[in-house]
Amino acid sequence: MRFLRVISLLALVAALLGWTAPATATATADGGRLVDEYRSVFGTPGVAAAVIDGSSVETIVRGRDGDGDPVTARTRFRVASMSKSMTATAIMLLVDRGRVSLDDPVVKVLPDFRMADPRFTEITVRRLLSHTSGLSISTNNEYVFPPPRGAREVVARLADKTLATAPGTHAEYHNTNYSIAARIVEVVSGKSFDAFLRTELFTPLGMTGTSSTLGCSDHAEGLTSGYEVVLGVAVAAPEMPGFCVGNGGVISTLDDMVRWLRFNQGTLGAGLLSARSLAALHTPQPNAGDHALGWQARPVTAGAPPSLVGHGGTLATWTGDMVFSPKAGVAALVLTNGAGDPATLSTDLLAERIGAPVTPMSNPLTVVNAVLLGLTLGMAALLVTAVVRARRWASRRRAARRPRLVLRLVPLALVTVLGVVLPTPIWGEFSFHYWIVTAWLMPLLALLCLTCFVLGAVALGRRLWCFHHVGRAASALVLDGAPS
Repeated sequence: MRFLRVISLLALVAALLGWTAPATATATADGGRLVDEYRSVFGTPGVAAAVIDGSSVETIVRGRDGDGDPVTARTRFRVASMSKSMTATAIMLLVDRGRVSLDDPVVKVLPDFRMADPRFTEITVRRLLSHTSGLSISTNNEYVFPPPRGAREVVARLADKTLATAPGTHAEYHNTNYSIAARIVEVVSGKSFDAFLRTELFTPLGMTGTSSTLGCSDHAEGLTSGYEVVLGVAVAAPEMPGFCVGNGGVISTLDDMVRWLRFNQGTLGAGLLSARSLAALHTPQPNAGDHALGWQARPVTAGAPPSLVGHGGTLATWTGDMVFSPKAGVAALVLTNGAGDPATLSTDLLAERIGAPVTPMSNPLTVVNAVLLGLTLGMAALLVTAVVRARRWASRRRAARRPRLVLRLVPLALVTVLGVVLPTPIWGEFSFHYWIVTAWLMPLLALLCLTCFVLGAVALGRRLWCFHHVGRAASALVLDGAPS
């Protein structure tokens, strides 16, 4: 009975939206081949992909979820930063209703919004959504632990932060922009962000398997774990903690994300959003480069002029991408439960359908991880040898006319320090927060750092201990041999 009621409800929603179920085609040889090639290159455990062409939808599902069950079109995935397109749409719903304007200063909508930079009053809603607010990772570390719990706290933590550039002059992709936008939705609508998305967006579009969480690693019903994939070995792992409200917290399915793309193509949910607002979402904004509002302009192939609209999503254990051609009416979607380059796959699926050249797939991390593994094993062997031979080393230093102890210990000291600061060039500054991020995103780099730090410190300490005790033993022998 419950199943029949659900079917009836979905049929009613579809009828109200003026939408009929599209014809669904089985995977073509080329589409399936591209997905299989992607899984082979990146070692991705599970992939759910779709190509929308007019009234037909080609679905391609491969692999397993975090529980080992086969991936289906109803398997739940974290869509990561693809959530930004939904946050931007939530803002545009409020714009259509006259509750807010894109060019309103944020401080007008959020009176509690403050920053330690007088230019913050120039940040508008449009500048948030187009990443031209002036907020930057260089002045606002988004990887703090513990992460904030909710959009209100994200906004409150900005009180002592500054801007990197004047608002409206430069684009820098920054997740905090969209957490502020989520807070705007909450304050203006009087609903929690999740409740607004569910009642005003997901339910009207029939996206019954879609919800959102505040944190990137929060539990969600029906969501299994994603995977860490290193050198082809996939291990189910929890997602890295972080704040995802507004910028990356949506959880969805292939079926629901097909509906989301159809809505953005203008073939589903007519009347939910005005045509003018829908077009604005997909239009690059002033001084924003290729950034639209929750979307980005893209080329079909490298070097070509932008002709597509898309957005990707990347977490530590989930990645995905969606892209559509406004002119050709073709769209492609990829959801995966591991790291990789889904934008290449989605664009290739679309390019294959419209007859454009596809981009060869490659995984540069294969070489990087192989090198890191080799360095880790080599460094471990050298440092273990230094520990084992510490007493011999100490005896030789004691016997030397000029032991030059400090100079002899410098290499081990440098290796130990290197283990602590090695992630710094990646992030541009030293922070223990970035150690945690490195452990999730590049586990073999973290392993190399840990090897250098732990074994380096042990070898250094062992040599000093042996040098001290060899000296004491030599002194005792001299005293024993002295005449009484």
